[in-house]
Amino acid sequence: MEPRVETQSEPTIVESSDARSPSSGVNATLRILDLIAARGPSSLADLTRELGLAKSTVHRICGVLVDRAWAVREPDGRFGLGIRALRLGSNATELPVVIAFRTVAASFLDELDETIALAVVDGDESLYIAMEETSQPVRYVTHVGSKSPAFASASGRIVLASQPDEAVTALFAGRALITPTGRRLSGLPELRTILDEIRGNGLAENWDETARGLYAGSVPITNDAGTTLAALTTLIPRSRVTPERHETVVACLREHGRRLSELVGWLPAYASRASTTD
Repeated sequence: MEPRVETQSEPTIVESSDARSPSSGVNATLRILDLIAARGPSSLADLTRELGLAKSTVHRICGVLVDRAWAVREPDGRFGLGIRALRLGSNATELPVVIAFRTVAASFLDELDETIALAVVDGDESLYIAMEETSQPVRYVTHVGSKSPAFASASGRIVLASQPDEAVTALFAGRALITPTGRRLSGLPELRTILDEIRGNGLAENWDETARGLYAGSVPITNDAGTTLAALTTLIPRSRVTPERHETVVACLREHGRRLSELVGWLPAYASRASTTD
């Protein structure tokens, strides 16, 4: 079963009520993005001081940018560029993490000949941004741009496990958590249990939760600061994941995840954070 692909709507720019001209809110928004792009992750106080804007205005604009994935909020409260802002400057296939992925993917295919993918979390969904497919005739059919619920997919769960509990709660509280194959989680308590287990072993796995007959395993790709940037995921028909081969697959996935993390360790946090607001 192929994941559903949805089209993102264009971001909405909110202008401050005390704007002196119709364009002042847009100007403030662009100045904030320009400063974050030039300086890297910046605190609310830094943005307010450097730009000479009212703190309430900066806080309001940053909230909108985070909500629309043009910015991300770090655990320490600083704001960095989000995946949508980065896509303005380069095609997703040219992002450094995708370029590094190609090197790792080639090695993974040489060793296992199984589909390997790179995913980020966009809002409450896991999004494939790069993929190399197995040459074997029986395979899971999907493509770059496909999405799946982050709470259900191995790639989404590995990223969510790096997030604070309040961010996960903000995304999924009060929602029916039903996987694409119909398994119903018992709400946030079960999701938290799953994420706790993932944090403990650094690996997310699921069987038949995003597609029947599919095994998915995922490890985090982190930078030198320990921030999760993306998920490295393999997608394999269950018939090829025997107990003996399962151990080989997991070991290979972990090894290539470490290698990719080393290659992109210099990158700032950007793509994989779930959007949250105050």
